[in-house]
Amino acid sequence: MIVVAGLAGLVAGSLSMALGEYLSVQSARELFANELKIEAGQLAASPDAEVAELRDIYEGKGVPTEMAAELAEYMVRNDSQLALDTMAREELGFDPNELGGSAWIAAGTSLVLFALGASVPLLPFLVTSGQVALIVAAGLSGAALFGLGAAITRLTGVHPLRSGLRQLAFGAAAASITYGIGVLVGAAVR
Repeated sequence: MIVVAGLAGLVAGSLSMALGEYLSVQSARELFANELKIEAGQLAASPDAEVAELRDIYEGKGVPTEMAAELAEYMVRNDSQLALDTMAREELGFDPNELGGSAWIAAGTSLVLFALGASVPLLPFLVTSGQVALIVAAGLSGAALFGLGAAITRLTGVHPLRSGLRQLAFGAAAASITYGIGVLVGAAVR
């Protein structure tokens, strides 16, 4: 029963994470594309206002007023694509050449990583059962959480012990809450 429930949770969680990640990334890409479309419309409809916006942006970055005005004027009047790219970066805060990555890659990565993580506590139940499997599953899960947290520090620069313990604490909190809900639901069903 534990293996069946665990596999069902693994499949449901993996699919849910993948679909959620796909929708999140795709929605962000669509939002950025729409922002670019709006900005292109503003550049075409109100070039003087866009020159003023660009000038203000460059002045805010410390470019002398006359130079900022010349630069803004040149971009808007002579190179609308450069002006649009600059407005995307400076006003909207994103790189117009990278609208959030691939939604499919994000979904696939999320699906695989969730499935790998969800399989860790199931492994002991495939070879043994009862209290032994439960203890081994808890130990493996804790080790995997700590190891993942410590490994992430190669990217974040945080001390491995701190990051590993943080990951373990969050995992333990999630497991405790899930267990508590299970106890409450189980008591209510009986």
